Amino acid sequence: MPSRGLGERYARTEWGLFVAALGLSLVGALLVWSATRGEVGAALAVRHLVNTAVGLTLALVLVAVDVRWLRAAAPWIYLAGLAGLVLVLSPVGQTVNGSRSWLFLPGGFSLQPAELAKIGLVIGLAMILAEGRDPFRPPLWRDVLTAWLLAGVPVGLILLQPDLGSALVLGMLTVAVVAASGASMRWTLAALGGTAAAVATALVVPLLDPYQVDRLLAFRDPSLDPQGIGYQTRQVRLAVGSGGWTGTGLGQGPQTQGGFVPFQHTDFIFSVAGEELGYVGALGLLLLLGFLVVRALVVALLCEDPFGRLVAVGVGAWLAFQIFENVGMNLGLMPVTGLPLPFLSYGGSSMLACWLAVGLVACAERGPASRR
Repeated sequence: MPSRGLGERYARTEWGLFVAALGLSLVGALLVWSATRGEVGAALAVRHLVNTAVGLTLALVLVAVDVRWLRAAAPWIYLAGLAGLVLVLSPVGQTVNGSRSWLFLPGGFSLQPAELAKIGLVIGLAMILAEGRDPFRPPLWRDVLTAWLLAGVPVGLILLQPDLGSALVLGMLTVAVVAASGASMRWTLAALGGTAAAVATALVVPLLDPYQVDRLLAFRDPSLDPQGIGYQTRQVRLAVGSGGWTGTGLGQGPQTQGGFVPFQHTDFIFSVAGEELGYVGALGLLLLLGFLVVRALVVALLCEDPFGRLVAVGVGAWLAFQIFENVGMNLGLMPVTGLPLPFLSYGGSSMLACWLAVGLVACAERGPASRR
């Protein structure tokens, strides 16, 4: 099938994904500003918008990329992700909040390689499980084993930082991609068991930083750390619950403006929405986030190209788990792991990774063999 022209590729792209992601990013800038009022808040909101602009530009570039070129570049993209994870564990890496997860760049910028490793793993898994096979034939056991080894390397490197939240995202997206490839259900069950065992091992060894262990244990019993994470989670739930149906108004939330919730512009941005936009506003944001996940899965269903289908599944699973975990920890339903809320939380690396994910879905949608 001949390649579509660049103009035709853009014309045939459904822009709902981009509109939803852009709307979330703009609301996120307002929430970041409200959570960090004053000169600092204005500066962070502007940087959030700059990150949005850069991410949107990269996503639009991906729309123009033929999915076959993306598949050819998959090994290099995966290796680039690994290189970033190795580099962050070297003397060049920087420790923030107990995790050696950051690279400080010139100009006051920083990069979290674990976020971009999600892109590399999605593409790498799709390449391994879709390469050179009939789309109706399940992958061989050695292909599935190779896929899990491919995932195990970045997961291991991220756990060494340690960053349990990002490791869980990689684990869950791998489970989804392997299952969607048609592999036997026993592989999925074994993977889920292995993920649970990895979490238990990280707690027992101990591999995690003490404050990260406290986060997990305080989820079960907040009284174990009443002045630390227990206090924090109570304040978050109070902020979410005090907004009522319509909220207190942007910049008017007592909990948010009183500074009672640490890391509110990053980990707990949803609590700002709950308090100041109310249940109606928070539900609207959840519907937009849910639309991104559903749209990615719809693209996977419509795409006959195995590589594009698995890429879309990987992105959908990644976003779904990260949304579920972040909103869950804001509501006290999940332990605090430090995962940002896609497009809404402040953070350049997360914003770029999420926009690249949108671009990947659009690229898969415009693949060489979609049922459209």
